[in-house]
Amino acid sequence: MNFTRWSARLPGTQRRAAARDERSSVPSARAEYAQPETGPRPPDGDPRSDTHDGPDPDPHDGPNSDPNSAPHGDPGGESPAGGPALEDLSARDILGQLPALVALLHGPDHRIAYVNDAYTAAFGPRPIGATAAEAMPELDELSLLPLMDQVLRSGTPRTVKSRKVRNGNSYTVTCTPVHRDGEPGTDGTDHKQSKPPKNVRNNKNARNGRNKGGEAGVLVYAADVTDHAEAAERLRASERRHRETAVTLQRSLLPQELEQPDDLRIAATYQPGGTDAAVGGDWYDVITLGAGRTALVIGDVMGRGVRAAAVMGQLRTAVRAYARLDLPPHEVLQLLDGLAAEIDASQIATCAYAVHDPNEGHLVYASAGHLPILVCHEDGTVHRAEDPTGPPLGTGGWIHTSGTIALPPGSTAVLYTDGLVERRSEDIDEGVAALGRALSGAKGSPQVVCDRLIRSLGVTAEHDDDVAVLVVQHPARAGADAELFHNASLDLLGGIEAAPRARAFATGVLTSWRFPVELCDLGVLAAGELVANSLKHGTPPMRLGLRRTDRRLIIEVTDGDDHLPRRRRADPADEAGRGISIVATIATSWGSRRTPGGGKSVWCEFALPR
Repeated sequence: MNFTRWSARLPGTQRRAAARDERSSVPSARAEYAQPETGPRPPDGDPRSDTHDGPDPDPHDGPNSDPNSAPHGDPGGESPAGGPALEDLSARDILGQLPALVALLHGPDHRIAYVNDAYTAAFGPRPIGATAAEAMPELDELSLLPLMDQVLRSGTPRTVKSRKVRNGNSYTVTCTPVHRDGEPGTDGTDHKQSKPPKNVRNNKNARNGRNKGGEAGVLVYAADVTDHAEAAERLRASERRHRETAVTLQRSLLPQELEQPDDLRIAATYQPGGTDAAVGGDWYDVITLGAGRTALVIGDVMGRGVRAAAVMGQLRTAVRAYARLDLPPHEVLQLLDGLAAEIDASQIATCAYAVHDPNEGHLVYASAGHLPILVCHEDGTVHRAEDPTGPPLGTGGWIHTSGTIALPPGSTAVLYTDGLVERRSEDIDEGVAALGRALSGAKGSPQVVCDRLIRSLGVTAEHDDDVAVLVVQHPARAGADAELFHNASLDLLGGIEAAPRARAFATGVLTSWRFPVELCDLGVLAAGELVANSLKHGTPPMRLGLRRTDRRLIIEVTDGDDHLPRRRRADPADEAGRGISIVATIATSWGSRRTPGGGKSVWCEFALPR
């Protein structure tokens, strides 16, 4: 780009009138310094007349009759619409009428050579010859001064988009390198010095402004994009509000505080995926079933958005209701499968439901299309829960079954959703294996293990899928802590004489556990009523179990009959039917369930004094 044919006069240059080339009808681009030809043609011999041989052209001749006239369609000729010809407009005129902001700066210190009217209207007048750092603070606000240095060094245009200045307007700015050869003249040639070689503009020194007869500059072109920037910001703010609403809905449907069973330590983490408002349907839950047993749930509703979150909320509520029935895991999923089809047949959901019984030392679980549970033992070995795994919820026609996986003291179990292990670039089994390796080396509290697994699997705030992780630890207790956890049991053999033996056993055990006298009496009374009820309505084998934790006393009686007792109101004349009512009255809670091998368990709990 020839710097001097259109730029403002630089310091040290001379103003010269633009002259028409006698061999061309196109004037110099410095025509702003020449007087336009508006009057009649001067007579022959006038110094202002054109110099050419031959007679004057006949006005009736064709367009090519005059050798000095512009051919038809030549952009240098007069505008067909009657406006000014392009040859009559200077670069100053063109730039001055642009709605965009234009500034021309020259030299390594970016001295002001020209600003157009739009620039002046936006930021006020700028003194010609002053440096941009001193007289153009808006360029500093736009962070353009280092960029212009880079443009001067590289000779490559640079653009920055939607930068805001102090007055609140936003601009998209392009900085273009320009170059001035020598002193300005009508044709860009210095009449006082020889013209630089033709190839001087092409070499690196010329581009960088280091050639002897030239100087580099930068043309700053700023388009006002305030309306566009404000609309984009309003859209981003709306998206942020929608996302915050969706995430709030999602989190409100998750447990606000995890239940902490006596025998387990549990922590969970939920992280919404991506930055859009379409949160997913990942969820988890911990449900205390009574008698020291705990249900652990993890699920994932496929898809994203409020609809997926709403389906998730309904499924979670249904799981809690079914869990109160104290059903085996596969029966809970069987009921949930039918409900999922009724809620929304188009939504696919997966779920894993597991139950921990401290008396058995393992997890009983069932899975509906969900990823396998991982258990890390105290020595660092990791085991994966395999079959049985059924299809996702809502498919119907599948009979779910339960499986078991050991969870001994000192071990850690992890339940998770696919967002933790699934990556587009690798098979999901590789992600599960990576999770197993991370779990093997993760030590500390459940929350610490959660955080380490999230970091090890590379889950960040920009992760493209929701992630839910539930970490369950079965701590190994020793010393004084172990003295707070005890178990005792008695097989109930014989007939009616088993009842006094059970009461005597309960008295001795509760006394050895150093419970207060009042609690011992209540515990013996409850054990006697439960045993008497089992002897009357149940079948062998029968067993009385006593268990204490740091928080409660649990009394449980099992027998071989699967008919569950229910509390009823006994009439004053009835001689029986008051046992369960008495237990429900004196105990903190009570319940019953069917056992996997057939039969039932009836239990009650007493909260220990703090």
